[in-house]
Amino acid sequence: MYQPSNKAQAIIEAIDGFIRDEILPLERRDGLSWGEPHPRPLLREVWKRSCELGFYNIMLPETLGGAGLSSADLCAVKEATVLTGSMLAPHVLGELSGPPRIGHLFKVASAYQIESFLQPVCRAEQTVCFALTEAEAGSDASAIQTQARREGDHYVLSGGKRYISGAPYADIAVLLAVTGPGRGAQGISAFFVDLKAPGVRVETDYAVMSGGGSHGDIFLDEVRVPVENRIGDEGAGFKLAMGRITLNRLLHCPTLLGMAGLALNLTVDHARTRKQFGQPIAMFQAVNHMIADMATELYAARSMMFATAQSNDAGGDIKVQAPMCKLFASETAFRIADKAVQIHGGAGLIKGHPVEWIFRATRMMRILTGTSEIQRNTIAKSVLMPS
Repeated sequence: MYQPSNKAQAIIEAIDGFIRDEILPLERRDGLSWGEPHPRPLLREVWKRSCELGFYNIMLPETLGGAGLSSADLCAVKEATVLTGSMLAPHVLGELSGPPRIGHLFKVASAYQIESFLQPVCRAEQTVCFALTEAEAGSDASAIQTQARREGDHYVLSGGKRYISGAPYADIAVLLAVTGPGRGAQGISAFFVDLKAPGVRVETDYAVMSGGGSHGDIFLDEVRVPVENRIGDEGAGFKLAMGRITLNRLLHCPTLLGMAGLALNLTVDHARTRKQFGQPIAMFQAVNHMIADMATELYAARSMMFATAQSNDAGGDIKVQAPMCKLFASETAFRIADKAVQIHGGAGLIKGHPVEWIFRATRMMRILTGTSEIQRNTIAKSVLMPS
């Protein structure tokens, strides 16, 4: 199994100490619960403190103030952060609203955009979300209907985005809209949109399976966006959005496997301490066989992930392996979470219990960031029609 570099191991230990000494006490202080909305002032406190300590930007290249980690080391750091068992773990790395969402844009953003949007995000002064999904544009992302018409030195945007992660606490959105009707993917452009601008409305009156407070819908009614807020060339938005999809598919895996590993750890502890018929339930074959299956599947998925990450670091083409990893990791994580709930029995059914939340979150991840069926389509095409 992959062993993180000395740099990555030092980061993992530092994050573990930060979460143990500062974040977990914050969670207890504010009475946070799994799957419940977290107060924005608390999140801002976490973002700023994580930024001060150098964790918030870790996933960026060194030239942008990050740690410059390899893909394999990034997987190790992300997985270990989730394994701490903190509800706020993703916020420590800025994954829901920070630098990991915009790091790749430094290559195409103008000097004005870097100064006005990207750097404030990296300094934890502003938060960002990525707004692509619409009512009729999910797996078929090129079916975007939100319109952006040019009027002098502005674009006027109208339309709606739905199920946008991070929208409830985002200050700005990287938003895709149609600038060239009838041109398909070549007619889509990307913009930085101020979510507090006139005509913008963010609705958060629903909760996804993983809980409330982190997803919302964005509505735009004749919103005027300066031309200088367009990211890259007109019509290059879809290509820009899809440009990092292969690596992103891989980098979703450590989060999933971190949740699966946490479920396994919690289950082992429960099986050792929960007694029935005069002995720990870990002594029953029906239980310990489920735990054996959980550990075996987790080992297989982690091996697959790290092998693919190392291949990417060596310059290999992972356009087939990355969707394989996303498919296998998401399906495996859910199976592990399902067994964790089963072994916890009634306790695993209670809202607010970590394994109950992991069950819901891993089920959701088989749909988000590319459904399992989309991954299978990509894999099958590569196998049946290799280039």
